[in-house]
Amino acid sequence: MSQRKATTSDAGRATIRDVAERAGVSVASVSRVLSGNYPVSEELRRRVMKVVRDLDYVTNAHARSLAGGGTPTVAILINNITGAAFAHVAKGVEGAATLRGWLSLVGTTGDDPERELALVNLMRQQGVAAVILLGGAYDYDEYQLRMARFARSLDAAGSHLVLVGRPPLEGDVPATTVDYDNEGGAYAMASHLLSAGHRRVLVLPGHAELTTAQARLRGAQRAFEAYGVPFDPGLVRHGRYDYDHGYEAVEAALHETPDFTAVLAGTDVVAAGAMQALRAAGLRVPEDVSIVGYDDIPLASQLTPQLTTVHVPYEEMGRVALRAVADRREGGAGRRKSADGDHLVLGTHVVVRNSVQPPAPRG
Repeated sequence: MSQRKATTSDAGRATIRDVAERAGVSVASVSRVLSGNYPVSEELRRRVMKVVRDLDYVTNAHARSLAGGGTPTVAILINNITGAAFAHVAKGVEGAATLRGWLSLVGTTGDDPERELALVNLMRQQGVAAVILLGGAYDYDEYQLRMARFARSLDAAGSHLVLVGRPPLEGDVPATTVDYDNEGGAYAMASHLLSAGHRRVLVLPGHAELTTAQARLRGAQRAFEAYGVPFDPGLVRHGRYDYDHGYEAVEAALHETPDFTAVLAGTDVVAAGAMQALRAAGLRVPEDVSIVGYDDIPLASQLTPQLTTVHVPYEEMGRVALRAVADRREGGAGRRKSADGDHLVLGTHVVVRNSVQPPAPRG
């Protein structure tokens, strides 16, 4: 009887229930194996993956999509595919999409707003189920207006725009926002440095025009205000979220404003570059200069010393983004919410490790 059922499923589209039945396990167990985000026994993993191969479960879904068979496709647009933080968001999106038999496509914008807008338009023309944009937005009016137009155009075509890790578009725009408490994370991290006694903090928030960097800078400034400590704009260095910027910004600051006792880096990768620049100048972390990051990617716990940083639930943001799209499709037009109702915010928190201590006495 079970063999007959499996044959019928193979003739159509194998579902996750078919996999669970053939493997003799629950649907939840199959989901855990396929997502790779939960601990499962090796025996269970082997049994489920054998059935997945036998039924050609994922491959069927992808092949039908490429053949025009109607399987939903979600486009993930990311600034830099090698960026560790938003690679975790993409992983969350792709994992949740795979569980539904959806196809995921990844495009890179190269940190170019014009290319980003062009890719959104291209994905609209391709008829994708959703376009998921990862990372900070560009804070100028023309960009925001054009993105709002594309959101409405996607909506009219039966697709949907999802913004991940950036503020919602202004006005009544048919888009979902999955954000995190970016400003709150920076506030908590700056407060951590201030409570340790630091008063001169070099801040490396990111590109000045990026909403991500703006929120992190605001959070740091609020913390200084709350502690009654003057905030020195001369200790802010804007730039890319990469290792080289961290190194170069600290190297320059050591010549221009060398009295800082801590570095608040906009990402863990920037913090790694800053840490190396301090070492090259003969300074110890944290004995001479404390340093903190933002993101809590695996690199943070691999550095020496291990980096105190802000944890952002990137992979969960990806899963939430995909679920929002799926819920919308399954609910139909009657389930559509207002722009405010589609703004989801996940929490952040400080992960304390070994890169901060009270400032050393100045001779």
